[in-house]
Parts: sequence; structure tokens; C-alpha cells
Amino acid sequence: MSGAPSSDLDALCEILARCKCLGISTGAGLSAASGIQTYRGADGQWNNIDPMSVASLEAFTANPGKVWAFFHPKRDKCIRAQPNAAHNVLASLSLPSVRKELLPGLSDPEKPPLYVTQNFDGLCRRALDATLEGNTELDNDEKATAHGRLIEMHGSCYRFLCLQCKALKTLTHTPLATVLADEATTKRAIADELTIPVEQLPRCGGEEWAGSNRHGRCGGPLRPAITWFGEVPEGQGELVRVLTKVDVLLVIGTTSLVHPAASYAATVKKNGGVVVVFNLGQTKSDEVADFAFYGPCEETVPRLFERLRELNKK
Repeated sequence: MSGAPSSDLDALCEILARCKCLGISTGAGLSAASGIQTYRGADGQWNNIDPMSVASLEAFTANPGKVWAFFHPKRDKCIRAQPNAAHNVLASLSLPSVRKELLPGLSDPEKPPLYVTQNFDGLCRRALDATLEGNTELDNDEKATAHGRLIEMHGSCYRFLCLQCKALKTLTHTPLATVLADEATTKRAIADELTIPVEQLPRCGGEEWAGSNRHGRCGGPLRPAITWFGEVPEGQGELVRVLTKVDVLLVIGTTSLVHPAASYAATVKKNGGVVVVFNLGQTKSDEVADFAFYGPCEETVPRLFERLRELNKK
């Protein structure tokens, strides 16, 4: 296809019915309806603060309290948020019965589509967990495969790395340190009006740490296990290798400005694939897009699934 992206939903459905290898790439716009603020839109977080001052290793090294003061309230919002309709329909593709109904042409119908998200809010994972929980279609190995096909390329707000013993920890409670529950303190720390002492910040073993040097409870400082600016997400070589096989890529809720995710659409297009964009408005991915559907993702993405279901019943 060439020229301006098409908005013909039925034409896209015909292509998806023949699709052999589907890929999904999502960004912050996917979670906007769940109450998670985007980063680069009209009301984006980075319009009001320099991301390098709160989301980089250099910033954390210079002032870990400021980085934690910025991150911790964002994490709390993620914990309180709930997956929206777009999260849920994308998670439904983990089920063989849904893939058989909507994507009958897949070359490997036993394997869910590759699903890459830039979001660290955990909502894609939680939607997947809810879909798989109690499901009788899949055994435990197949559920593990479904989890493995979802790649949180920028990490998760639930995972943390100890900088001392290198333990990778999954923590679901909040607050991670008492000082971070004080909104006035976090706001002042972000504004450089005070410095939070390192000993008051989250540590390996928690606030109850009492001198142990055991791995995973050593008392060392924790950092969020997310990919900050200037860091390279793990597994990109393998991810790009898989993307070369994708013949239809859904790009959902991302401005496509941050690399390496910004290059995924071009990679698929270069290999002869079809690129489909779902976003509130035009994005950089539109330059290589074959289809573009504008509007809230929680409306446009479910609409695609509904139309696929209608057409495949005929």
C-alpha cells in the first residue's frame, strides 16, 4: 500500500484474516483511559519536567531521593489503576479460541502474538493475568508461553533491583518507604527544595531490615527495575529478529519518538509487512503506516475486534 494511511476497517480485517504472524507494540496512550498520564502528548508529563532529571541513571546517582520522589507517586497511580477495554481485548489474544476465531490464518496458531509494551504500569500484564486466571483452555506450560510473549521492554513498576547484592525483587505493596507516602515531601524533593536522606529510601529487605547481609535482604539501596533514558532495554536483538517475521504490526497509543520502539514499524515495513496505527492523532509511525485509526484506544481497538468477529462469522 502507498499514499496516506487508509481508515478502511473492513479492508484491514481482510488482511488480518490472512495474517500469518501478528505483532503488537503499545505505548502510553493505551493506558490513558485507565488514568495514567501520557508522556509526550498535549498534557504529557515531559512538558513540565526534564526527564533526564528524574528518569536517568545520572539523576539517580546524583540525587536518588528526587528520582524516587518522582517515581513513587507514579507507581501508586499504576497500582490503583485498572486495565481498560483495549488492554482486555489485546489480552484475549492469549486464548487459542480467540485466535482461531479472529486470526484464522496464523502460521503458528498455538502461539500468542508477540506483544511488546513500552509501559511500565503493569496493566498489560494484569489484563493478561485476569484473562488466564481460571481459564481451562490452557495448561500451565501454555500459560507460561502466553506470559513469555508479553514483553515489558521498559520494565515494571513492581520490579526492583538491589544495587548491592543485585537481587531482582517483585514488590506489590506501597509505600516502599514511609517518607515517600508524604506528598508534601515528594513535591519538595522534586522541586529541589529538600534532599531525602538515602537511609530513608527503599532498601533491600525493607524498612524492617536489621543488619542482615543475606542475598535479597542485604539492606542495600533499591532502584526501580525500569529502563531509564540512556539505558538500552534487554533482549532487543532477539526482539528485532522476531519482528522480521511479523507481517502485520499493530502500533497502539505511542508517538513513536522513543527508540528502539520507534523503529519497530519501519522494520516491519522494510520486510514487506503491514503497519496499523491506533492513536488520538497523527504520529511519526504514520509515515510508514498502511492504516491509521484515530480516537481513544479503548474505543478504536475493541471496535476492530468486534468487526473482525462480525466478518469472520459470515
